Amino acid sequence: MSVEIEVDPGEVGFDATRLQRIDRHFARYVDTGELPGWLVLVARHGKIAHLGTHGMRDVETSAPVRPDTLFRIYSMTKPITSTAIMMLLEEGAFQLTDPVSDFIPSFADLRVYTGGTARAPQTRPAVEEMRIWHLLTHTSGLTYAFNHLHPVDELYRRAGFEHGMADGLDLAGCCDEWASLPLLFDPGTAWNYSVATDVLGRIVEVVSGQTLDEFFRTRIFEPLGMTDTGFAVDRADADRLATLYVADPQGRARRHPHHDEVHAAAFELPKALSGGGGLFSSARDYHRFSQMLLRKGELDGARLLGSRTVDYMTRNHLPGGADLETMALDSFSESAHAGKGFGLGFSVVDDPVASKVPSSAGEFAWGGLASTAFWVDPAEDLTVLFLTQLMPSSTHPIRPQLHQLVYQALVD
Repeated sequence: MSVEIEVDPGEVGFDATRLQRIDRHFARYVDTGELPGWLVLVARHGKIAHLGTHGMRDVETSAPVRPDTLFRIYSMTKPITSTAIMMLLEEGAFQLTDPVSDFIPSFADLRVYTGGTARAPQTRPAVEEMRIWHLLTHTSGLTYAFNHLHPVDELYRRAGFEHGMADGLDLAGCCDEWASLPLLFDPGTAWNYSVATDVLGRIVEVVSGQTLDEFFRTRIFEPLGMTDTGFAVDRADADRLATLYVADPQGRARRHPHHDEVHAAAFELPKALSGGGGLFSSARDYHRFSQMLLRKGELDGARLLGSRTVDYMTRNHLPGGADLETMALDSFSESAHAGKGFGLGFSVVDDPVASKVPSSAGEFAWGGLASTAFWVDPAEDLTVLFLTQLMPSSTHPIRPQLHQLVYQALVD
């Protein structure tokens, strides 16, 4: 289903002329070949005030980005998985302090890397059990193979996780393999972007008795009317799917080198369902998910979470109220670190001044590997969504520039 503008910008505090600066600015990225195409959606007080598209969902066939285009949202899957976990928490299925090993036994007796190489790592027993809140806050000690910064990252690559899930393993098998590898640090002592949310997805399965795709469909997508979101694209919607691009050394968008394989995989349900990065979605669907969060767990009569739960999720949960600048290892992240903490599934702005980007205290957000991004600003009753398909998301400063351009258009 598509999406459209619902209100005159002036009625919700925007200057319409200033909003056009967003489209003009990001059109340049397409004109210079740095992005294939994009969609931006800005909503305030529950109404879409700005919707812009530019460029192509497939450059080679000149197929344009449309309001109903389907995108790989990658790590924007994480807030959905975190929502699923918190729905189960509200049912009393566990406590945030419960050990992960209570649900996935292979996570007992974890070990921490202390030295050596990937071929001959030295380890010691972890001094703290990995708990559910560690997974939600990325303080678990797990990592991603693509970080390329630590010997443990290389161990993940050697185990087959360089390009996502390991071939031949289902989600349970992936979790057991990750549990067998050393942690980067004792849980709760640092922040590192990782497969933690994939492990949360497995806990959803264990606790609910449903596969992750079934839980998402019945408990989140159907109640919210998210008809375009899933772990695979229906073949009937093939012409809506955006092509995946990667940045060349000059920062220009080039079709993914394994395009045929990547494209074909979009229409098959993967063996391992990635709660950390496996979903496809549309602007309409993710806008509805964002609105549910802005409305503190409810949308159009469907309540997924209690209001206090959403408030709790979107506070900074890093130990001692630390920010990412202090706790994060020097690894990839979908968010800049200055002025931001981390909640239960989202980055959280604690200090807009320290971030050096216009924003509000309490804003929560995340992005995806193909340069997608969203944020929710409760103080301004605002949600923003940006969708494109360029890997990696660190290629261009899209997210801070989008913040600048959205907030300069607010004039009430």
